[in-house]
Amino acid sequence: MELFHLTRYEMSQLLLSLNGRHAKTPKLILQEAWAKSHKDMIEGGRSLGAFISTSLPTIFEKVMKLTPCEPGMSLNDIVALGSQIEYNHFAVTAVQNWVKRDLREIIGSPDLGKKYSMEQAALLFIIEDLRAALDLESIRKLLMLIFHEAGSTARDLIRPIDLYAGYSGIFEEMDQNNDQVLDLHGQGRSDKKHDHLVEILIKKKADEFAGGVPALSPQQQEAVSNVTVIALLSVQTTYFQTLAKRFLNASLFLHNL
Repeated sequence: MELFHLTRYEMSQLLLSLNGRHAKTPKLILQEAWAKSHKDMIEGGRSLGAFISTSLPTIFEKVMKLTPCEPGMSLNDIVALGSQIEYNHFAVTAVQNWVKRDLREIIGSPDLGKKYSMEQAALLFIIEDLRAALDLESIRKLLMLIFHEAGSTARDLIRPIDLYAGYSGIFEEMDQNNDQVLDLHGQGRSDKKHDHLVEILIKKKADEFAGGVPALSPQQQEAVSNVTVIALLSVQTTYFQTLAKRFLNASLFLHNL
Protein backbone atom coordinates (compact mmCIF):
# COMPACT_ATOMS: atom_id res chain seq x y z
CA MET A 1 0.00 0.00 0.00
CA GLU A 2 1.20 3.49 -0.84
CA LEU A 3 1.53 5.92 2.09
CA PHE A 4 -0.30 9.25 1.88
CA HIS A 5 2.01 12.03 3.06
CA LEU A 6 1.65 15.82 2.85
CA THR A 7 4.29 18.42 2.23
CA ARG A 8 4.73 20.98 4.99
CA TYR A 9 2.98 23.61 2.90
CA GLU A 10 0.01 21.32 2.27
CA MET A 11 -0.16 20.66 6.00
CA SER A 12 -0.14 24.39 6.70
CA GLN A 13 -3.11 24.83 4.36
CA LEU A 14 -4.92 22.00 6.14
CA LEU A 15 -4.34 23.71 9.49
CA LEU A 16 -5.61 27.02 8.10
CA SER A 17 -8.74 25.25 6.89
CA LEU A 18 -9.32 23.59 10.25
CA ASN A 19 -8.81 26.99 11.86
CA GLY A 20 -11.53 28.54 9.71
CA ARG A 21 -9.06 30.71 7.76
CA HIS A 22 -9.14 28.98 4.38
CA ALA A 23 -11.77 28.99 1.66
CA LYS A 24 -11.28 25.26 1.03
CA THR A 25 -12.51 22.46 3.25
CA PRO A 26 -10.06 20.00 4.85
CA LYS A 27 -11.39 17.28 2.55
CA LEU A 28 -10.76 19.36 -0.58
CA ILE A 29 -7.21 20.21 0.52
CA LEU A 30 -6.47 16.51 1.07
CA GLN A 31 -8.05 15.63 -2.28
CA GLU A 32 -5.91 18.20 -4.09
CA ALA A 33 -2.75 17.05 -2.29
CA TRP A 34 -3.39 13.44 -3.32
CA ALA A 35 -4.30 14.43 -6.88
CA LYS A 36 -1.11 16.49 -7.24
CA SER A 37 1.03 13.43 -6.57
CA HIS A 38 -1.07 11.18 -8.85
CA LYS A 39 -1.59 13.50 -11.82
CA ASP A 40 -0.50 10.98 -14.47
CA MET A 41 -2.76 8.23 -13.15
CA ILE A 42 -5.76 10.57 -12.95
CA GLU A 43 -5.21 11.78 -16.51
CA GLY A 44 -4.96 8.15 -17.58
CA GLY A 45 -8.31 7.31 -16.01
CA ARG A 46 -6.78 5.19 -13.26
CA SER A 47 -7.67 7.35 -10.27
CA LEU A 48 -9.86 4.70 -8.58
CA GLY A 49 -7.17 2.06 -8.69
CA ALA A 50 -4.56 4.53 -7.52
CA PHE A 51 -6.61 5.60 -4.53
CA ILE A 52 -7.55 2.04 -3.57
CA SER A 53 -3.84 1.25 -3.41
CA THR A 54 -3.27 4.26 -1.14
CA SER A 55 -3.29 3.77 2.62
CA LEU A 56 -5.54 6.55 3.97
CA PRO A 57 -4.43 7.29 7.55
CA THR A 58 -7.12 7.18 10.21
CA ILE A 59 -6.24 10.72 11.23
CA PHE A 60 -7.10 11.98 7.73
CA GLU A 61 -10.48 10.27 7.94
CA LYS A 62 -11.03 12.04 11.26
CA VAL A 63 -9.81 15.41 9.99
CA MET A 64 -12.20 15.36 7.01
CA LYS A 65 -15.11 15.21 9.47
CA LEU A 66 -13.94 18.19 11.53
CA THR A 67 -15.33 21.68 11.04
CA PRO A 68 -13.88 25.08 12.00
CA CYS A 69 -16.45 25.15 14.80
CA GLU A 70 -14.58 22.34 16.56
CA PRO A 71 -10.91 22.89 15.68
CA GLY A 72 -9.35 21.36 18.78
CA MET A 73 -7.29 18.17 18.72
CA SER A 74 -5.86 15.88 21.35
CA LEU A 75 -2.11 15.60 21.59
CA ASN A 76 -2.24 12.08 20.18
CA ASP A 77 -4.20 13.31 17.15
CA ILE A 78 -1.69 16.12 16.56
CA VAL A 79 1.18 13.63 16.69
CA ALA A 80 -0.69 11.34 14.28
CA LEU A 81 -1.27 14.29 11.94
CA GLY A 82 2.35 15.43 12.17
CA SER A 83 3.51 11.93 11.34
CA GLN A 84 1.90 12.33 7.90
CA ILE A 85 4.25 15.18 6.99
CA GLU A 86 6.97 14.05 4.61
CA TYR A 87 10.37 13.51 6.23
CA ASN A 88 8.92 14.14 9.68
CA HIS A 89 9.79 12.09 12.75
CA PHE A 90 7.19 12.90 15.38
CA ALA A 91 7.28 10.91 18.63
CA VAL A 92 4.47 11.20 21.16
CA THR A 93 6.82 10.87 24.14
CA ALA A 94 8.94 13.78 22.93
CA VAL A 95 5.89 15.96 22.33
CA GLN A 96 4.52 15.14 25.79
CA ASN A 97 7.81 16.30 27.29
CA TRP A 98 7.61 19.56 25.34
CA VAL A 99 4.11 20.45 26.52
CA LYS A 100 4.61 19.33 30.10
CA ARG A 101 8.13 20.54 30.76
CA ASP A 102 10.71 21.56 28.14
CA LEU A 103 8.72 24.10 26.09
CA ARG A 104 5.62 24.60 28.19
CA GLU A 105 6.09 28.38 28.38
CA ILE A 106 6.01 28.51 24.58
CA ILE A 107 3.20 26.05 23.85
CA GLY A 108 0.91 26.75 26.80
CA SER A 109 -1.89 24.62 28.20
CA PRO A 110 -4.59 23.05 26.01
CA ASP A 111 -6.77 25.88 24.71
CA LEU A 112 -9.97 23.85 24.52
CA GLY A 113 -10.39 21.67 27.57
CA LYS A 114 -8.06 18.77 26.93
CA LYS A 115 -7.61 19.71 23.28
CA TYR A 116 -5.02 21.90 21.63
CA SER A 117 -5.78 24.58 19.03
CA MET A 118 -4.60 24.49 15.44
CA GLU A 119 -2.18 27.32 16.27
CA GLN A 120 -0.66 25.13 18.97
CA ALA A 121 -0.50 22.23 16.52
CA ALA A 122 1.41 24.44 14.07
CA LEU A 123 3.76 25.45 16.89
CA LEU A 124 4.52 21.79 17.61
CA PHE A 125 5.24 21.19 13.92
CA ILE A 126 7.58 24.21 13.89
CA ILE A 127 9.42 22.90 16.95
CA GLU A 128 9.84 19.50 15.32
CA ASP A 129 11.34 21.16 12.23
CA LEU A 130 13.73 23.26 14.30
CA ARG A 131 14.94 20.21 16.21
CA ALA A 132 16.90 19.12 13.14
CA ALA A 133 19.32 22.00 13.72
CA LEU A 134 18.82 23.27 17.27
CA ASP A 135 18.62 21.95 20.83
CA LEU A 136 15.45 22.56 22.84
CA GLU A 137 16.87 25.44 24.89
CA SER A 138 17.93 27.25 21.72
CA ILE A 139 14.47 26.64 20.25
CA ARG A 140 12.86 28.08 23.36
CA LYS A 141 14.99 31.24 23.21
CA LEU A 142 14.42 31.63 19.47
CA LEU A 143 10.65 31.27 19.57
CA MET A 144 10.38 33.63 22.56
CA LEU A 145 11.53 36.36 20.18
CA ILE A 146 8.29 36.17 18.22
CA PHE A 147 5.78 34.28 20.40
CA HIS A 148 5.31 36.28 23.59
CA GLU A 149 2.41 34.66 25.41
CA ALA A 150 1.92 30.91 25.71
CA GLY A 151 -1.42 29.66 24.44
CA SER A 152 -2.40 33.06 22.98
CA THR A 153 -1.63 34.77 19.68
CA ALA A 154 -2.69 38.25 20.87
CA ARG A 155 0.85 39.54 21.48
CA ASP A 156 2.69 37.35 18.99
CA LEU A 157 4.55 39.04 16.14
CA ILE A 158 3.06 36.43 13.82
CA ARG A 159 0.65 33.55 14.24
CA PRO A 160 2.28 30.10 14.37
CA ILE A 161 0.22 28.84 11.41
CA ASP A 162 1.23 31.86 9.34
CA LEU A 163 4.91 31.31 10.14
CA TYR A 164 4.58 27.62 9.28
CA ALA A 165 2.81 28.42 6.01
CA GLY A 166 5.39 31.11 5.26
CA TYR A 167 8.57 29.11 5.50
CA SER A 168 7.07 25.92 4.08
CA GLY A 169 5.75 27.92 1.13
CA ILE A 170 9.20 29.43 0.52
CA PHE A 171 10.74 25.96 0.66
CA GLU A 172 8.37 24.65 -2.02
CA GLU A 173 8.98 27.75 -4.12
CA MET A 174 12.73 27.12 -3.95
CA ASP A 175 12.33 23.41 -4.69
CA GLN A 176 10.51 23.50 -8.01
CA ASN A 177 11.58 19.97 -9.02
CA ASN A 178 10.52 18.53 -5.66
CA ASP A 179 13.84 16.82 -4.98
CA GLN A 180 13.95 18.21 -1.40
CA VAL A 181 17.06 20.28 -2.16
CA LEU A 182 16.81 24.06 -2.37
CA ASP A 183 17.47 25.33 -5.89
CA LEU A 184 19.14 28.44 -7.29
CA HIS A 185 17.17 28.79 -10.52
CA GLY A 186 17.40 32.21 -12.10
CA GLN A 187 20.48 33.28 -10.16
CA GLY A 188 22.71 33.33 -13.24
CA ARG A 189 26.44 32.88 -13.21
CA SER A 190 28.33 34.11 -10.20
CA ASP A 191 31.73 33.82 -8.61
CA LYS A 192 30.06 33.16 -5.28
CA LYS A 193 29.99 29.62 -3.93
CA HIS A 194 26.74 27.64 -3.94
CA ASP A 195 26.37 27.73 -0.16
CA HIS A 196 26.74 31.52 -0.08
CA LEU A 197 24.20 31.93 -2.88
CA VAL A 198 21.71 29.74 -1.02
CA GLU A 199 22.21 31.85 2.10
CA ILE A 200 21.64 35.09 0.18
CA LEU A 201 18.54 33.80 -1.58
CA ILE A 202 16.98 32.33 1.58
CA LYS A 203 17.54 35.59 3.49
CA LYS A 204 16.04 37.59 0.63
CA LYS A 205 12.91 35.41 0.58
CA ALA A 206 12.65 35.54 4.39
CA ASP A 207 12.98 39.33 4.41
CA GLU A 208 10.22 39.62 1.79
CA PHE A 209 7.98 37.35 3.83
CA ALA A 210 8.61 39.22 7.09
CA GLY A 211 8.07 42.54 5.33
CA GLY A 212 4.55 41.40 4.45
CA VAL A 213 3.58 40.77 8.07
CA PRO A 214 1.49 43.78 9.15
CA ALA A 215 2.21 46.17 12.03
CA LEU A 216 5.80 45.13 12.70
CA SER A 217 8.71 47.44 13.44
CA PRO A 218 11.96 46.95 11.49
CA GLN A 219 13.44 45.13 14.49
CA GLN A 220 10.42 42.83 14.73
CA GLN A 221 10.55 42.14 10.98
CA GLU A 222 14.19 41.13 11.37
CA ALA A 223 13.25 38.72 14.18
CA VAL A 224 10.57 37.05 12.03
CA SER A 225 12.94 36.93 9.06
CA ASN A 226 15.71 35.27 11.08
CA VAL A 227 13.36 32.64 12.51
CA THR A 228 12.16 31.96 8.95
CA VAL A 229 15.74 31.49 7.72
CA ILE A 230 16.54 29.07 10.54
CA ALA A 231 13.34 27.10 9.94
CA LEU A 232 14.09 26.81 6.20
CA LEU A 233 17.60 25.55 6.84
CA SER A 234 16.28 23.13 9.45
CA VAL A 235 13.77 21.64 6.98
CA GLN A 236 16.62 21.15 4.51
CA THR A 237 18.65 19.49 7.26
CA THR A 238 15.76 17.14 8.05
CA TYR A 239 15.90 15.68 4.55
CA PHE A 240 19.61 14.94 4.71
CA GLN A 241 19.28 13.44 8.19
CA THR A 242 16.51 11.16 6.93
CA LEU A 243 18.60 10.13 3.92
CA ALA A 244 21.60 9.35 6.13
CA LYS A 245 19.43 7.22 8.45
CA ARG A 246 18.06 5.28 5.47
CA PHE A 247 21.56 4.38 4.34
CA LEU A 248 22.52 3.47 7.90
CA ASN A 249 19.51 1.20 8.34
CA ALA A 250 20.12 -0.44 4.95
CA SER A 251 23.78 -1.01 5.76
CA LEU A 252 23.03 -2.60 9.11
CA PHE A 253 20.16 -4.69 7.81
CA LEU A 254 22.05 -6.06 4.80
CA HIS A 255 25.29 -6.73 6.67
CA ASN A 256 26.19 -10.41 6.48
CA LEU A 257 22.94 -11.22 4.66
